Amino acid sequence: MEILEAFDATGCAHSAALLAGVDPKTVRRYVAKRDAGEPVDAPVQRPKLIDPFLPKIEELVEQSEGTVRADVLHERLAAMGFTGDERTTRRAVANAKQAWRNGHRRQYRPWITEPGLWLQFDWGHGPVVFGPDGRPRQTLLFCAWLAWSRFRVVLPTWDRKLETLLTCLDTTLRRVGGAPTYALTDNEKTVTVEHIARVPVRHPMIVAAGRHYGLTIHTCVPFDPESKGGSEATVRIAKADLVPTKANLLTGYNSFAELDEACEAFCVKVNNRIHRETARIPAEALVIEQARLHPIPVAPFTAALGETRMVNTDQTIRFGSVRYSTPSGLVGREVWVRADGDELVITANLQAGLTEVARHRLSTPGNPRIDLSHYPDHPQQPDGSPKPPQPKGRSDQEKAFLGLGPGAHSWLIEAAAVGAQRVRSKMTAALELAALVGTGPVDAALGVAAAAGRFAEGDLLAIVTHRANGASIASMVVADDAHSVQPGTSGWATFGARPEGLEEEQ
Repeated sequence: MEILEAFDATGCAHSAALLAGVDPKTVRRYVAKRDAGEPVDAPVQRPKLIDPFLPKIEELVEQSEGTVRADVLHERLAAMGFTGDERTTRRAVANAKQAWRNGHRRQYRPWITEPGLWLQFDWGHGPVVFGPDGRPRQTLLFCAWLAWSRFRVVLPTWDRKLETLLTCLDTTLRRVGGAPTYALTDNEKTVTVEHIARVPVRHPMIVAAGRHYGLTIHTCVPFDPESKGGSEATVRIAKADLVPTKANLLTGYNSFAELDEACEAFCVKVNNRIHRETARIPAEALVIEQARLHPIPVAPFTAALGETRMVNTDQTIRFGSVRYSTPSGLVGREVWVRADGDELVITANLQAGLTEVARHRLSTPGNPRIDLSHYPDHPQQPDGSPKPPQPKGRSDQEKAFLGLGPGAHSWLIEAAAVGAQRVRSKMTAALELAALVGTGPVDAALGVAAAAGRFAEGDLLAIVTHRANGASIASMVVADDAHSVQPGTSGWATFGARPEGLEEEQ
């Protein structure tokens, strides 16, 4: 700046050089750059050995679409007379590749959202849980979201076939409260059969389903993160919170039902917190978007779900002359069944939409498939033994006695099992004793009596008195030798003794 100021004051390069203490050629160079509109502090570009070969480098980079290797190109330049080292070639090739990428960079436009316009969905690998056959099995996560309100729906599934896709789509539309104009997804075989001249050919069944719900199924442009980024982000966030990893410290899931509950809890959490991009709560934004969603039919699209069956009074359906169990609450209702490989899939139309309610291994006639978890109140244990009775008071006396606590429950069960006499009168005596000494001591004494098998008259009062004197419960439950299963030592009494008959003979 001092050089330029001196030149403006004198108008002569020699005079300005004397004032600034530099060479006149330096003054002329800075003045020429300023007059040409170039930065005066730009570095001076000196000739390089690679300059005559730059057109060839650009030609090869363009020909290879920016993929040519610098070491290969250096060998070709050396054959052409280049005497520089490989490091110089690498710099020149890197600059040429960067210039080529800048000229061929793909343009992206942010996805324009509008209420009631777009629904996006995709699939992701879920955690490993125990399947219907008791073996660990990989699950899948169906992840969908409304592009405007950011309302998410995550559903666990066993597969990603067309029937499962239609079931998840029906459940999603009923959960969001309507259908948008478009549904955007990936180019899978369940949606796009093939591409002809880069035109996707839709699966006829998915087209029929879209016509049933009044929406149009669209697929993403290949390798387009702007159109598919929303659904992929939903999958990534769901997997981060639901799939056990070292980062989230999850311990895994014992059953598919437990995974389903975790997915519902995840949806509640993410749909009721402020979204970082929109600064809105998705659940509240959904109320606004529902005004732009059109209603969906009451009857679901079931053309691909298989055959219909009626659930019998024993909670089973028949398929191929084999009985298969269903969860409770479906007796007398119509369900859809289909064979999926070596499994039978049962789908029902619940309040939330089409839902897969059971999945069994296919069997042969005479070998029914009964899932014991479908009968939680059955009076039989899974191993075949009877369940212990669950006391439930009917009269005021019974309700008052059972209200003493768990010790009263145990006492009644054990007393009934051993055939104790005058049980009702002893229950009345226990209530009278509880009115005198309190509910806690009597309930504890009843538990001790049940464990020790003491149901005679006066046993309860003796136990309460004994505990009142400071005795512990462990000291009152003593194993009785008369009722011990341990074999005694009476058989050893004659060990080593000579038999009597043998002594007389001698």
